Amino acid sequence: MDTQGHGRANDVDPADQWVLNPNTGEYELRLSPSAPQSAVPGSRRAAPAANSVPRGRTTTPAAPGRDVPPPRRRRGAPPEEPLPGRRGRRPVKQKSKAKKALLWTGGTMAFVLVAGATTGWFYLKHLEGNVGTTDVGDAAASSFSKDEAFNILIIGTDKRTGEGNEGYGDAGSVGHADTNILLHVSKDRTNATALSIPRDLIVDIPDCETKQEDGNETVVAGQDGVRFNRSLGESGRDAGCTMRTVEAATGIKPQHFVMADFNAVKTLTTAVDGVTVCVENAVNDKKSKLVLPAGESKVEGEQALAFVRTRHAFGNEGDLDRIKVQQQFLGSLMRKMTSGDTLTSPTKLLKLAEAATNALTVDKAIGKVGTLKDIALELKKVPTKNISFMTVPVVDNPAETVKATVVVDPAKAPAIFDAIKNDVSFTEVKAEQKKEKAEVAARLKGTKSAASDVRVRILNGGAAAGSAQQQLAYLQTQEGVTKSENDGNAEAALAKTTLEYDPDQADQARRLADIMGLSGSALKPGKSVTNSQGLPAMTLTLGKDFKGAGVKLNSGSSAAPAVDKSTADKVQCAS
Repeated sequence: MDTQGHGRANDVDPADQWVLNPNTGEYELRLSPSAPQSAVPGSRRAAPAANSVPRGRTTTPAAPGRDVPPPRRRRGAPPEEPLPGRRGRRPVKQKSKAKKALLWTGGTMAFVLVAGATTGWFYLKHLEGNVGTTDVGDAAASSFSKDEAFNILIIGTDKRTGEGNEGYGDAGSVGHADTNILLHVSKDRTNATALSIPRDLIVDIPDCETKQEDGNETVVAGQDGVRFNRSLGESGRDAGCTMRTVEAATGIKPQHFVMADFNAVKTLTTAVDGVTVCVENAVNDKKSKLVLPAGESKVEGEQALAFVRTRHAFGNEGDLDRIKVQQQFLGSLMRKMTSGDTLTSPTKLLKLAEAATNALTVDKAIGKVGTLKDIALELKKVPTKNISFMTVPVVDNPAETVKATVVVDPAKAPAIFDAIKNDVSFTEVKAEQKKEKAEVAARLKGTKSAASDVRVRILNGGAAAGSAQQQLAYLQTQEGVTKSENDGNAEAALAKTTLEYDPDQADQARRLADIMGLSGSALKPGKSVTNSQGLPAMTLTLGKDFKGAGVKLNSGSSAAPAVDKSTADKVQCAS
């Protein structure tokens, strides 16, 4: 409990202003009519000095001393019924699917969006005022779409802010792109991929338009063959320049960005009462001052920052090994965030919301309260076991005698970039995990024709060369779909395999869907085509998600390239 109300009868713990609504099973913000209350729950803070607003952040000034007056009751009116719940008592801890939150943080990066318990309008507006925004122009999308896959670039800078951060980063740094994670969330919300981009990756930074403090726009000239971390801060480059650099290097366009500095890790881990980490061997790093025994330990604040910043305690003492440690830390932090102790505690959620929003700078399109909540609700749909952490495949820079930087591995990286662009999962996602709408899922329900009655022509719409002929041979010889034929290549490439059919062919479509493991969304009611015998036939178009002849599309993740990865649900020990 916060100490703000100690000894003062009129102050109320923020958690006591959230009561359980028995009709919905959710916590709701209730301002008591019996005493004046602040319109925004949370700690009372002195108004900042006029010149204390951080550069690049937008804030909403509050009128000091203005509380919400209690509602008046007319004379003779009966007393008001008490609101649900009791003041002075915390709500009963009750697990609810609506009380979920996701936290993304690594190194000097942090990303938290809290939904569910923080539904009070006043409080959400207060959180919106905490968040800093940067106008990066057309580098970011103009809005957030809840119905599409999306990419968010999470940037951790080496800028020093906050007390006790003198030992980290470069003195006087304007904030370089020190830790970078490109987060891809799938369209169906069954999986997500967190791709780490090494700060020492050699890239070409494109020209980028930036807005200056005086409101004028200028173009910062690009540079070829430089470290990725120089895409931010140097020469006035903003997060939009980093977003453009990611697209140039990977072909993947981030729609939005979230940025934080060193202090975020300290404040966020403290807000959740620490994060459990594991090391195979005892650590005593003189440079980062990290001291941990072998096995599991709980870290927060300064110790948590030291854990994700240290390079000399793990692996070959390089940045790539540190990235792996940061990914392990991220997974542990996400498990802590989705635990019952956090989700059912209004106090923890309020502290987390305050710490997170004060730590963040985002693009203007997602700086609004409604948009932040929408993103949170979409993120919480992704199961932790289907969140993959990986790093851009790299090799040592061949231009260097003393190896200090890396370049993209031309043999491995393109397949990973292509899989992310085409929304392919790196974990096994079974059909029953997909949250399809009832009318879409219903396409799979009903009678199925015999395999010998299925008439279908097969097109290659993005699968490997020869896939249509291989699938044709499998269907005819192994599954008895003898009325099938190869009709060449489709006019356009598709990310997902589809089956188009006339409604009269629904029973045939269900049989082929069963054979191939097609989801309801892969079935497209439409028109039939005429096959080589002049009979109506369905059209099966093999997309980039096609896994090979005879391999069901809902059987696993064989469509994704092999890659060294970890998942958010697994406990791992740094070594």
